[in-house]
Amino acid sequence: MNILTFDIEEWFHILDNESTRTESDWSKYPSRIYENMNKLFQLLEENNVKATFFCLGWIAKKYPKIIQQIVERGYHIGSHSNLHPLVYEMTPEKFEEDLRISLDKLEQAAGRKVDSYRAPGFSITKDALWSFEILHKYGIKYDASIFPAERSHGGIPVLKTPEPFILRYNNIELKEFPINYYASLGQKLIFSGGGYFRILPYPVIKKFFTKGNYNMTYFHPRDFDPNQPIIPGLNGVRKFKSYVGLKGAYKKLDKLIKDFKFVDLNEANSQIDWVNAKIVDLSNLN
Repeated sequence: MNILTFDIEEWFHILDNESTRTESDWSKYPSRIYENMNKLFQLLEENNVKATFFCLGWIAKKYPKIIQQIVERGYHIGSHSNLHPLVYEMTPEKFEEDLRISLDKLEQAAGRKVDSYRAPGFSITKDALWSFEILHKYGIKYDASIFPAERSHGGIPVLKTPEPFILRYNNIELKEFPINYYASLGQKLIFSGGGYFRILPYPVIKKFFTKGNYNMTYFHPRDFDPNQPIIPGLNGVRKFKSYVGLKGAYKKLDKLIKDFKFVDLNEANSQIDWVNAKIVDLSNLN
C-alpha cells in the first residue's frame, strides 16, 4: 500500500528559523502557493491519482480558494495545524486552540468535516502524547504524525511499527498512519518525503518502495519549486535541508507516481483490516 499525501503550506513555512517563526514574519515574503499547487494538481490529474492534503488553517483563512479547489477536484483534506507550531513546544491549551482554529477555518472553506491530522515536523513526541486525546476530542479519526525514528524535531524512535496500527492512549483510540522506513544494518532509513526524497537517487527510492508493503509519503509544494527564493539567515544545515534536490524533484515524483499505485488516506483506510490490526498502547511509553 502506497499512500500519497501533501502538507499544504507556503514555501517560507520553515521550522527552526527565527525569521519565519511567526505569522507577522510571513507577511514579509511573497506567496507562491497558487503556482505550486497548480503544478501538483496538473501532475495528479495527468496520472489520474488521488491524494490527501494536510492543510494549514492559515492557508484556509488567507487562500480559501486553495481549499475549495482541493475539495472540488475530489481530493481528501486533513489538518496540518493552524500556524505550523511544533507540538512539543506547546501546552495542551495552546495545542487545542490551534487545532480548533485550524478545523474551523478548513471546514468553513471545504464545506465538510475534517477527520485527519498531521503535526508540523512530526512533532508529537513521547512528551506530547496528550495531543492524541485532544485530537480525539475534536473528531479526528486518522492521525499521520508519528515518526518512528530519530529526527531533529523529536520523533518517537522507540516505536518499531512502520505500518498502520490502532493507537491507544489512556481511554481513546485513533487509527495511526506513521511514516515508514527501510531497515538496513540496524538503521532506520527514511526515504518517502521531504528532503530525504529530494536528496536520494531515484533508483534507491524505487528499491525502497518496492521492498515495502506500506509506504507513507509526505511532500510539500515547495519540494517541487526550484525557483523559490533563499530565505536569508538560514544556517548551513537548514539551508541544505530546504533547498537540496529541488530541480529534479518534480520529475522524480512523476516517475514515482507512474511506477507505483497510490491511494489517499480514505482509500487506504477502507483497505485495512482494522479488526485484526496491531494495537499499540502509548499510555505508559517512556
